Amino acid sequence: MPSRLDQNFIHLGLGARAVSQPTFTGMDWYQGYGARTANDGAEGRLVSMWTFSGSWDSWEMHPDGDEVVLCTAGQMTLHQQFADGTTSSVTITAGEYAINPAGCWHTADIEGEASAVFITCGQGTEGRPR
Repeated sequence: MPSRLDQNFIHLGLGARAVSQPTFTGMDWYQGYGARTANDGAEGRLVSMWTFSGSWDSWEMHPDGDEVVLCTAGQMTLHQQFADGTTSSVTITAGEYAINPAGCWHTADIEGEASAVFITCGQGTEGRPR
């Protein structure tokens, strides 16, 4: 039975497992996800898909692993702040991807509407206002 990635994310876990997750219900969903997947530690990956109609209002950082951002529609500019204090911005369009290294704070500006698939090491994720 098919599922929609923008509603039912996938957890890639130890032993090459792919586990469909319950329907996303809001930010509190992440607490349950953390509990369901804690045994996979930093090796687990959350695969999700999001559509944005505006720039992000926050920064986030994943301390325990890299994050792949694959643009599937539209255009997005990722802004990165690295641990050594350097910064970078990269614009990606449909079919292009960028990598947010572990420990790199990142946010995005969106022109119009854009969609992206995220492959994230979610353990220990932190956020801050933009």
